[in-house]
Amino acid sequence: MQSIKIENVKTDSFSMDYIRFGHGEGVFVIIPGLSVQSVMPLADMVADAYKILTEDYTVYMFDRRKDLPEVYTVRDMARDTAAAMRELGLKDVVLYGASQGGMISSVIALENPDLISRLVLASTAASIDENVGKVVKKWKDLASEGKAEELYLSFGEDIYPKEVFEQSKGLLTDAAKTVTKEELDRFVILASGMEGFDVLGDIGKISCPLFLMGSSDDRVLGSEASMKIAEKFKGREDFLFHMYEGYGHSAYDTAPDYKERILKFLKGLSRG
Repeated sequence: MQSIKIENVKTDSFSMDYIRFGHGEGVFVIIPGLSVQSVMPLADMVADAYKILTEDYTVYMFDRRKDLPEVYTVRDMARDTAAAMRELGLKDVVLYGASQGGMISSVIALENPDLISRLVLASTAASIDENVGKVVKKWKDLASEGKAEELYLSFGEDIYPKEVFEQSKGLLTDAAKTVTKEELDRFVILASGMEGFDVLGDIGKISCPLFLMGSSDDRVLGSEASMKIAEKFKGREDFLFHMYEGYGHSAYDTAPDYKERILKFLKGLSRG
C-alpha cells in the first residue's frame, strides 16, 4: 500500500495533483519531466529516491493540471504550476526540474523571481527546434497512433543507458498494457506543448543561483542543449555546471550521486 498520499490543490481555473514528504524547514519542489503516465502513483519510490533531502526540506512534487486544454504550452504549464505553488502558500522555493520539467522551471524562475530562491535544472533545454524535437515528435506520433508498447519501449531506449534499458524491457512492456486512450491523448497534448519553446534569449536573466546538470550522451535533447544554457551563465559566481557521461538523458534517475550533488550545491550556498 502506498504510504504517501496523493493530494490535490484547486485554484479558480484548474486542479492539480501533488505529493508532499519530508519534514525540513526549507521547501524543495520537483517538476518531473514528460511521462506516458502520471508519476504520482510512484510517490513512495520518489520519496525514497529523494530521502537525502528530507531532513533539510519538505519536498513537493507537482503533476500537470487535471483537465488539459487542447493546446497547452510549456509556458501554460509553468504558469499553472506557479499558481498551484502560490495557492499552497509556498515561498523561498528551491525549484528542481528535469527534462520538460526543467523547461517549466525555467519559465517559473523567469516570471516569478519572488517565489524561487534557487534553481536546479536537469537534462533540459532552453529552446526546442526541429532537430532537438525529433525524438519527442517520434514519441508523440506513436501515442497518436495508439501504439502504447512501442511508445514505452522507444521512450525507455531513448532516455536510459543501454544496459538499464535492456534490464527494464519487461517492466516497460508490462506498463504499456495498463495505458489508457485518455493517457495517450494527454501525452500527445503535453508533448506538443514543447513545440516552439524558446527562452534561450531570456534564460540568462534568471536572478537566483542555478545548478545545471546535463549528459554528454543525452539522446533526447542532446548535450548541446545544456551547453547553450551554460553559455548564458558564463562568469556568474552563483552558477554551477556538471556534465555526466554514460548515464544518458535520465542521469537524474540513473547517476548514483545525483541527489548528493544537489544537496552539496544547496549546502554550499547556505554556508556562503
